[in-house]
Amino acid sequence: MPTTPTTADTIELIELNLAHSPDSDDLVMWWPLVGVRHPDGTPIEGELGHPQVETGRFRFNLLARDVEELNKLVIGEGSAYDITAISCATYPLIADRYAMTASGGSFGENYGPRIVVAADSPFQTLDDLKDAKCTIGIPGINTSAYMGLRMAIGDFAHHELLFSEIPGAVADGRVEAGLLIHEAQLTYAELGLREIGDLGKWWHTQTGKPLPLGLNVIRRDLDERFGQGTCQALANVLNASVQCCVKMGQASRLYLQLNKGDRTEWDDPELVDRYLAMYVSGLTLDMGEVGRDAIAEFLGRGADEGLCPQAENIDPL
Repeated sequence: MPTTPTTADTIELIELNLAHSPDSDDLVMWWPLVGVRHPDGTPIEGELGHPQVETGRFRFNLLARDVEELNKLVIGEGSAYDITAISCATYPLIADRYAMTASGGSFGENYGPRIVVAADSPFQTLDDLKDAKCTIGIPGINTSAYMGLRMAIGDFAHHELLFSEIPGAVADGRVEAGLLIHEAQLTYAELGLREIGDLGKWWHTQTGKPLPLGLNVIRRDLDERFGQGTCQALANVLNASVQCCVKMGQASRLYLQLNKGDRTEWDDPELVDRYLAMYVSGLTLDMGEVGRDAIAEFLGRGADEGLCPQAENIDPL
């Protein structure tokens, strides 16, 4: 359904850049803002080629970037994005400039980033990695997965890699273990790797809470630039998009197929459904008090262990 208001020529349109990670849950959450489009940005024919939610004054440019790249951009104040995905662990560093939204976050509900090793590795459990003289491949020092693993085993030697490169680095021996996020959590066995730990399960045994992983944040200065209430109005539109992507599951899968690039794992509908069921959950639709409390616990423990600053402004819109 086209969403341009009939009075569009009488209101100021606000064009916003929205950056997200390239994994399937982030991709499907935001297509309703612009419609189903091809990789070159052209809409498909028919009704699905139009926005599926009422966007009001807002118009969106969607951009996919590695989450650690987004973390570094927003920490360094070099981000050109009005709305961006970040790792929860990054939030204390930017909370004065960005507000988290109640929708669009990812939580591991007794599951989460996996730690894997080669089949013939001597390591059997997470505890085996404590004080071990080995190098672990990680998706970035600002990621929630890295901070969670630091909490679990203490400091360790690491090698930063793109999340998609980590399984291969473990398989060919460049690193002795790998910390997996995104779809790699479900496909590592294809390379003969085995799991020795699950951070979501570890966190649940420690706290009984879901493990906060990714957040969606918006610039606080949008209220100054476009008028009081802009941030909340924008958060409401983003929430509607997340709700829509879940309701329109068939269209969401079509969008993934059109934009899969060389990610052959998205040709497996069962794998896609498993991954989306994990990371587009009720807490993604609205984190509520459960999600907020989990974030406060995670960042509070991180601060106590010197892994991040004290968290302030945990005030989802």
